[in-house]
Amino acid sequence: VQVLESGGGLVQSGGSLTLSCAASGRTFSTTAVGWFRQFPGKEREFVGTISGGGGTTYYADSVKGRFTIARDNAKNTAYLQMNSLKPEDAAVYYCACRSSSSIAIFSRIYDYWGQGTQVTVSS
Repeated sequence: VQVLESGGGLVQSGGSLTLSCAASGRTFSTTAVGWFRQFPGKEREFVGTISGGGGTTYYADSVKGRFTIARDNAKNTAYLQMNSLKPEDAAVYYCACRSSSSIAIFSRIYDYWGQGTQVTVSS
């Protein structure tokens, strides 16, 4: 399975950005997708996840109400819509897929990872 994130960049505080995660090599609807982020010098942290069918999502408290995960299985793509961005959201964001359609919050459970995309938020 290959995973590729895109959509990172520079945005002003309070602004919005949408990240995309394109996956190939596996029936996408059987793959739960997780989003994680990593700050410099820190371990990767959970942001949110969506089930294979898209009916279940779960978010970290730090992003709940501001970030939304969606997916389009016909396009083999998942999305992370980020609104009301804060400078503390600036990080490298990773998309991950697992060989199950069930959501998961622990990074070690995910089997396939993208290369990451940088999100920078200016104050």
